[in-house]
Amino acid sequence: MTLRSATRRIGGIVLAAGESRRMGRNKLLLPLGGEPLVRRACRRGLAAGLDPLIVVLGHESERVQQALTGLDCHCILNADVGGPMSSSLHCGLAALPADAEGAVIMLADMVNVTEHMLRTMLLSAHTSTALLVCSRYAETLAPPVLFRRALFDELYAASGEHCGKAVVEHHREHAIYVDWPGAALVDVDTPEEFASL
Repeated sequence: MTLRSATRRIGGIVLAAGESRRMGRNKLLLPLGGEPLVRRACRRGLAAGLDPLIVVLGHESERVQQALTGLDCHCILNADVGGPMSSSLHCGLAALPADAEGAVIMLADMVNVTEHMLRTMLLSAHTSTALLVCSRYAETLAPPVLFRRALFDELYAASGEHCGKAVVEHHREHAIYVDWPGAALVDVDTPEEFASL
């Protein structure tokens, strides 16, 4: 039995529309391990079995899409460049096919999220009816997070930079948690953070 059939169909949404203001240039195009950060994230999502993988673009969308050439992901444009993260999330949810029973929300700049982590989340969803599969780094909850379709209306209704977090907090008792080392909780916002990698 393949992972895809075992878990039915769970999509992925990679949020990649930001302007990288603190970095001073488009951080998603910075190379790490020989590939741009956005390609690294998408390649791992595809390898884990996320189907389909939706990439929400905004700032420098053509350049970011070019960095994904050859990957089987679906790029969509969030016209609200500079808007809150919720606008990108809503675009991604709207692009999912009707038969997707859930979605893993990923941030393209979380460089230590691996194929293994994503695959573990999918397998956890298969063995549970929980509404959420949450990543936990020591005591911190952070992406990626798997939301079942039953929560999509709440995600649509939420707004702002932390709309997904609000839905997670509201349903913590309906979640299961997968634990990762605290060191895996790394995102890249500044030149100093990128240099430290």
